Amino acid sequence: MNEQEFVKLCKKAVADYANAHLDKADHKQITEADVFVVWQCKALQNNKALLSTTLFDGMYYECTYNGDKKELYFDAYKKWENRCIAVS
Repeated sequence: MNEQEFVKLCKKAVADYANAHLDKADHKQITEADVFVVWQCKALQNNKALLSTTLFDGMYYECTYNGDKKELYFDAYKKWENRCIAVS
């Protein structure tokens, strides 16, 4: 799987997941255009990416593609806190 196919697969998985978990009363849906890659790498036949969306929900997503098994592993995380820690 090349980089563009991998990113497209990840963005679809994230958009589908986010839409399935949005509050239906908000009448809001996102598209793949609302998903962006924060970080990505490829090692041999495997790919990994961290993604987020334009939603203000604090979620981020990790997608890992196992090229040997042709499987995509999907993790969804909630950002709980962001701190600045001074180091002397």
